[in-house]
Amino acid sequence: MDFKTNQNECPCSHDNHHSHESHETSLLKELACHWPWATFSIAFGFILLSIISFLGLGIDSYAKIGGYNVLFHSCHYLHIVYAVVGTMVAFARFSSALPRALLFSIVIPSIFCTLSDIALPTLAGNILGVHMHMHICFFSELHNIIPLLLVGLFTGYLLRLHHESMLGFFSVGSHFIHILISSLASIFYMVSYGFEQWHQHMGLLFLFLIIAVVIPCTLSDLVIPWYFSQKKHEKH
Repeated sequence: MDFKTNQNECPCSHDNHHSHESHETSLLKELACHWPWATFSIAFGFILLSIISFLGLGIDSYAKIGGYNVLFHSCHYLHIVYAVVGTMVAFARFSSALPRALLFSIVIPSIFCTLSDIALPTLAGNILGVHMHMHICFFSELHNIIPLLLVGLFTGYLLRLHHESMLGFFSVGSHFIHILISSLASIFYMVSYGFEQWHQHMGLLFLFLIIAVVIPCTLSDLVIPWYFSQKKHEKH
């Protein structure tokens, strides 16, 4: 499960994974490049949540929860856009098969955005002793989801048209925005669906959210596109 890259660069910033250089790196090394982005994103999310909580002191609890719910849905919807873009660009890095890229760019975000923003945060809350209601809004909000999927597909397709040397840059950029928005969506989801005393469990919560962000987003932006592209190459 190795692919080529320059050993002097972080693998996820490499421009061309089809190169034939002598230096190799494992898939795990590329995955390791994505862990710091998740920690930065979640830290930023907690800072933003702390500021919002401070500014909201004295505001009715019901009104605050409603505000967090709006923030969750906004971040969740935007997460879908950049998840689609990330998957499209990743397939462009590893394969030129457009139909496969389009199919997976629709299916993968539909699964992993729900897993990252909703299912895993709910599981984390229940593990920490907070009963949380799981709210999956994907199917009930198709009038919002479908336009966002189309925007992501079109944006990702336009990025695919750039020179191959730019695809690594686009992949890292879209991945950073992807996990940043995913972190915000996960945090706002937890607060709006039962985890109001989040600051009392911030240590373990930080760890759980890193896992909730790193695993689905990295699978979506890197592992699955790379794996299925390699399978296609093996057939030839």
